[in-house]
Amino acid sequence: MRKIQKSSELLWIFGIVFVALGVAICSKANLGVSMIAAPAFIISEYISKINSIFSVGVTEYVFQGTILIILCLVVRKFNWKYLLAFGCAVIYGYALDFFMFLLGTNAFDTIYIRWIMLIVGDISVSFGVACFFRTYMPLQVYELFVAEVSSVFKLNINKTKWCFDISLLVISVSLALILFGDISSFDWSTIGYSNFHSIGLGTLITTAINSPIIALCGKLIDKTFEQSPRIKKLESIIKR
Repeated sequence: MRKIQKSSELLWIFGIVFVALGVAICSKANLGVSMIAAPAFIISEYISKINSIFSVGVTEYVFQGTILIILCLVVRKFNWKYLLAFGCAVIYGYALDFFMFLLGTNAFDTIYIRWIMLIVGDISVSFGVACFFRTYMPLQVYELFVAEVSSVFKLNINKTKWCFDISLLVISVSLALILFGDISSFDWSTIGYSNFHSIGLGTLITTAINSPIIALCGKLIDKTFEQSPRIKKLESIIKR
């Protein structure tokens, strides 16, 4: 099969679209979103009681902006390319809001449909992430944080990623407990068909299956797309 030529920029667009769509689908499944997405959903749920301007998408890129500031403090430097990652986060945030609006806020009707759609959402997110990894275009702040910290401090990138994910899970749980203070309302017997402020069994399932699905999607992308740039001048500027 002939590969689609000069597709690097197209893969970046796919990354934005499929990650945003997948997260929106997982949210509608009402079983818990990934630990990466959870903080924005939790903060947005809390702020929405005070100000409706902060949608999930807006909260997402504001949260990523906060992580970007933390990154600069940790590595003790600032690179203008960091702003590209924030720009990517802003575009992703509005794409997420678009798909959240398109799909609506009500959960899917039946529990088995919700679990099926959670897997569909996870596959969509994994495909989008695999696309991101195959383009020279800027990544979101989450991936940038892991890449920069592991590079500056000479750490294993896989272990750094694992620590980062666990940290976000701890942050998500802490935010839910601090902002809402309703841990007594949590019922373990409902964990298979509901969530606790966007954290649930689906969060753990998503975390467990994302990496292998990303790897499979990557193989499919490698067979289908020739990952060279269409706009070479843009590539030279970003990689400079």
